[in-house]
Amino acid sequence: MKTAELISSIFLIAAVSCGRAPEEPVAVLETTAGTIELRLYDETPLHQANFIKNVTEGLYDSLLFHRVIKDFMIQGGDPDSKHAPAGKFLGEGDLPYMVPAEFRLDQGIWHRRGVLAGAREGDDVNPEQASSAMQFYIVWGRVFDDEGIAAQQEKLDARTGGKVKLTPEMIEDYKTIGGTPHLDGQYTVFGEVVSGLEVVDAIQNVSTDENDRPVEDVRILRAYMKK
Repeated sequence: MKTAELISSIFLIAAVSCGRAPEEPVAVLETTAGTIELRLYDETPLHQANFIKNVTEGLYDSLLFHRVIKDFMIQGGDPDSKHAPAGKFLGEGDLPYMVPAEFRLDQGIWHRRGVLAGAREGDDVNPEQASSAMQFYIVWGRVFDDEGIAAQQEKLDARTGGKVKLTPEMIEDYKTIGGTPHLDGQYTVFGEVVSGLEVVDAIQNVSTDENDRPVEDVRILRAYMKK
């Protein structure tokens, strides 16, 4: 399911961007709900390079946020959504390769509110937990109390065999900022919203159908890299 030429180009860009730049690159999504600016982490060079490639090639232009779940996340990047008629089930479109997982919990990168992460297929068909080449999500989540944190740790233990433990720093974020801790160590976080979090909030509050697709389309009008 991989295309050698595309993978080679991604790794070439990643090799160039591995050295920390004075400022990390920022991608801009102009949407029908407002503008979102996303800083792309140098700590996740493969995902950073892939997202930059997709943006500069115009692959996100006119795509929908096709899956929206209140108090959880907003997801976009399905190429099949560009001309999708109302009500069509979406979420299966992609490019013919995946991006290797880059989990960075030890570098302070986890599923706090406002982060950008790679969507992916399930563990049963994707045991290496590699990310989709196109589809991404922006976390909203919720703020947790002590009881909620304990429940999230139980979910993490079940999902990861006890390999992922919430640290005091992570717990502080989830009790103050909010997020989706049950995804930590399983989905790659590779950026964060630096402007437009209120737009993410507006999108995560829209009405959706039984497939979590917004009833009224929320579209990425265009995406570009900020200079």
